[in-house]
Amino acid sequence: MARTITVLGLGAGDLNQLPVGIYKKLKRVSSLYVRTKEHPVLRELKEEGLNPESFDHIYEAKDQFSDVYGEITRVLFEKAKDEDIVYAVPGHPLVAEETVQRLLNGASAHGVTVTVEGGQSFLDPVFASLKVDPIEGFQLVDGTALKQDELQLRHHIVICQVYDAFIASEVKLTLMDVLPDDYPVTVVTAAGSLEEVLTEVPLYELDRVTSLNNLTAVYVPPVKDEALLTHEFWKLRSVIATLRGPDGCPWDRKQTHESLKPYLLEESYEVLEAIDEQNEDHLAEELGDVLLQVMLHAQIGEDSGYFTVSDVITSITEKMIRRHPHVFETAEADDPEAVVTQWEKIKQAEKEEKGMSEGLLDSIPKSLPSLLRAYKVQKKAAKVGFDWGDAQPMHEKLREELAEWEQELLKEDKKAAAEEFGDVLFTIVNIARYYKIEPEEALRMTNEKFVRRFSFIEKTLQESGTAWEEHTLEELDALWDRAKEQGL
Repeated sequence: MARTITVLGLGAGDLNQLPVGIYKKLKRVSSLYVRTKEHPVLRELKEEGLNPESFDHIYEAKDQFSDVYGEITRVLFEKAKDEDIVYAVPGHPLVAEETVQRLLNGASAHGVTVTVEGGQSFLDPVFASLKVDPIEGFQLVDGTALKQDELQLRHHIVICQVYDAFIASEVKLTLMDVLPDDYPVTVVTAAGSLEEVLTEVPLYELDRVTSLNNLTAVYVPPVKDEALLTHEFWKLRSVIATLRGPDGCPWDRKQTHESLKPYLLEESYEVLEAIDEQNEDHLAEELGDVLLQVMLHAQIGEDSGYFTVSDVITSITEKMIRRHPHVFETAEADDPEAVVTQWEKIKQAEKEEKGMSEGLLDSIPKSLPSLLRAYKVQKKAAKVGFDWGDAQPMHEKLREELAEWEQELLKEDKKAAAEEFGDVLFTIVNIARYYKIEPEEALRMTNEKFVRRFSFIEKTLQESGTAWEEHTLEELDALWDRAKEQGL
């Protein structure tokens, strides 16, 4: 015969709030277990002779709440092998009670029937005490597992399971990432009972409140100030939609995918510049400018009825999961080279599945800067073995190409000379790739170095009150050397 675990809710307050039916069952049960004795109902029933077995000692023995709940569940299933038992929990058994969920999920495997009865959840008295109507938008979250990206800041937020100062500190730090340090929050303890305490404090003082216990919840009122929501993705999406809307900005409304192309390129290069500066604040700003371009393109797509930013996010999220089976599935890739090889195989399989047929080099965008495209073309060709094995023949090829270029210069054939000069550059890119130098980056660094040294000469001439034409090339070269000596 299957044994039964009956789960009773003790409610959120004192004995006066306990339903009569639950009270009678508690009084007559022979095997009563409680998650914790720290509850007003149990303290009052103790005076009537009720002395249940609690699991408070498990909280003291375990470091993680998941381990606590697992051990409580294990013990209850073990006890239920021999007899029907009753397990009582604070509030309502189906509101913020992980042990009850574990019992329900494991009942079949243990051959036990789990029934749930009565008990008022803490939410009703919390809403009553705070004078909050949850229909305005409400979120209940667990303080022991609070995640910043799940918070709905425009809703009423009730954070339960804030048992002690440690949890309160973790909650505080999480909230302070998205709210001002002095944002007002309310600590609600034993709501609806004679022991009810409501304490409003600025967020930074949350873990200093002394009335924290297993009947404590933290209330975070909805954010009304739009300026506090500028970090939210939906807010950015709303701003872009407004700019593109009927009453928006004439410039933004006029833009198309084609007209925005140069801005995306420009902003991308400014990101590279910020990286070189090693200025994190500037980098964050420039990445925001790139994100703006993405959002504008997505909004144009939505306005045209073709795609939305959600489609963009879905596409890249699914692609990242699909192309990283060594992270999200069971495949293995122990080093970066193995990851790249696996990525290319998956990418090719995706194209074949879609019936797409293209040459090996067709996937390299023609719009890339020529130096960068040459690098990628050579790198892709090298993957199938079309590459020199060492640097010596590359250097010989460079000498050959230089000689051919010089011949065309002597012939004064500009078109042929330009073509041969392109061959020189292409060969130099090949040599750079062999030595693992990215030519686009190397040339960009040299450009910046030239600008720094040229600016030094320019500033020196300005300070001396002389003009460029007043100096010989040898004098200007000497200033260049001075700039070089100063590490510019």
